[in-house]
Parts: sequence; C-alpha cells; structure tokens
Amino acid sequence: MPHPSSVNPRRLPAEWEPQDAVMLTWPRADSDWRDELPGVEPVFAAVASAVSRHQRLIITCQGEAHRDHIAGMLERARTHMEAVRYFTAPSNDVWVRDHGPITLIEDGRPILCDFTFNGWGGKYEAGNDNEITRRLHAQGAFGDTPLRRSDFVLEGGSLESDGRGTLLTTTQCLLTPTRNPGWSRARVDEFLQAELGITRVLWLENGWLAGDDTDSHIDQLARFCDQRTIAYVTCDDETDEHYPALRAMAAELAALRDIDGQPYTLAPLPLPQTKRDRDGRRLAASYANFLVINGAVLVPVYSDPADQIALDRLAACFPGRVIIDIPCLTLISQNGSLHCATMQIPAGVLPGTPASIP
Repeated sequence: MPHPSSVNPRRLPAEWEPQDAVMLTWPRADSDWRDELPGVEPVFAAVASAVSRHQRLIITCQGEAHRDHIAGMLERARTHMEAVRYFTAPSNDVWVRDHGPITLIEDGRPILCDFTFNGWGGKYEAGNDNEITRRLHAQGAFGDTPLRRSDFVLEGGSLESDGRGTLLTTTQCLLTPTRNPGWSRARVDEFLQAELGITRVLWLENGWLAGDDTDSHIDQLARFCDQRTIAYVTCDDETDEHYPALRAMAAELAALRDIDGQPYTLAPLPLPQTKRDRDGRRLAASYANFLVINGAVLVPVYSDPADQIALDRLAACFPGRVIIDIPCLTLISQNGSLHCATMQIPAGVLPGTPASIP
C-alpha cells in the first residue's frame, strides 16, 4: 500500500455517478451544419428534452436571437424549461465532449480541467471551441467551481473512467504526434496518472471506425457500464473492413483485468449496417456512443435493424435506468454521434442544483 501522503487526492468520476447537468453546444447555420440544420436541430432538441427530465442543461448559443430560436425548439419538444440555462460564446462546432471541461474530484470537491483542444490534431479550426469552457466559466456557468487550464491536448471522448482509478483509452488517439508532439506512451501514462488521479491506464492498440476523424476515440469503441462491465463494438462480417481490427480489439478486451484482478464482463454491441453520406463516404455509426445520465441512458439509433439489439443489450448493462433512444443518423453526417455532442457535469459543480430534476 502506498504511504497516505503519496496518495493522489484527485479522482476522475465514472459517467454513471450523480450529475448536476449536461452541456450542449448548439449547432449554427453559419457552419458545416448549414445544409443539415433542419435535420440535426431536432436531434439536439430530443437530447435536451430527455435530459431535462433528469437534470439541468447548460446550452452554449451564439447570442440572443440564437437563444430565442433554441428556446422555441425546446418548448416544442416539451423540454422542462426550468432545467435549461443558456450561455453565450462563439463556437466552431458542436462537439462539446471534446471542448468542454473534464471534471475531477479533488479532496472531495469538484475541479474543472480545461485541457487544450486543437481540432483533433489540427484537422479543423478549433480556436473558438478551445475558449468555450473559459468563457462559460467567466459567465458563472459552473458557479464558483475552480477552473484549471492546461496546455496538454486532451479530449473527453478519448477517456473512459471506472471511477476507481482505471482509465481505458487508445494508443491511436493519445499517442498521435499532432496532439502532444514528442510525448512517449510512458510519459503520457505518467501525466494521466498525475493529473487525473488515475492509478492505471488500460491501452487499446486496435479498433477504429471509418468516418471517425478523432483517431479512434474510445467512446466510439468501448465503454465502461459499471466497474466490471465493458460494452464494445463488434463486427461479425468477415468481409467488412472493420472486421480484423475489431476482432483484435475484442481479444485485447478479453485479456484485460479489472482493479480486483478479475476478467471484465464484456457486452458486444452490433455494428449497424453501413451508413454513407451524400458523397458515398462511410459514416461512423456506433452504439457505444451512448450517454449515461441520472436514472437513464441515452442511446444513439440509426434506423437500422440492429437498433433494438443494441438497446436490449445496453438495458441489460444498466439495470434500473431508463433506456432512451435518440435518432442520430443526421448527427453522424459530421463524424460524431450522441456522446460526442454532450458533456456531463458531475454533482457538486453547480451550487444549489439538485442531482436530479423532480
């Protein structure tokens, strides 16, 4: 056992722990969403409506007119409007999982970590997105919870925590040289343990999805459902381009052990039928991109025969939580899905906010 003085006071909560809110960065007409806006805004409204029945919403908008437009959509979607809080900041895109804050618990109190977001290794302009957390913090969006900024490039979609010190991630993402040039695996491992209060990092070297431009974020591939269960994307079609890598990833997951030295219970999630955009490009449709909130799990669906299979398997992984399906075909047209477009805010960040909405 380590000496008490050497124990890291920080802890990265699991997603299933109590939450105060979920963040959304609403899509804009003057962005890559301009042609898809009529289809994607209802996705955001459906997410907001579902979340509002369980906890608060923090919505980033572009200004007063945008806010009023969003409010109208939310009212039509029967959102619990008392749960919604709006804040204003310029944005590049909607993927708040990667530009929003990562919340730690330090000495029993929440701390917001604002890591650098560089558009997934410089693939896209991200200057505005990289400032959103700071701007919302200055507006009081997170109460008086301290904000700690870091030059280290890190995205929330690349991290899966069991809440007990285990982090699941991928080498393809965290070791990509366009994020933190010159950083070795050992150095990144050491940094994550020190900064996030992690005691061990489980690295997956295999697994990818066509259409995912994040360099294999873990939240598209494999997710903790509890401290002993991992749901993961699988492919049974030997002719599919994903088959070799996903089969190798399944073998890696089978070899992992939990913090008590036991094999994980593995819950395979089917790969939907191939989805393509108007130009024929394959899109990254993944059921692993679900969001856990207070009392519920929001699951992306894709008008696919495998939708119900995925919903049933995730229901078995989350007994006692309502399973809510969210149609996400339009959302994946811009390379992300439901989890990518949301960020949970753990309980204790917002003073006076209950962990759930009555």
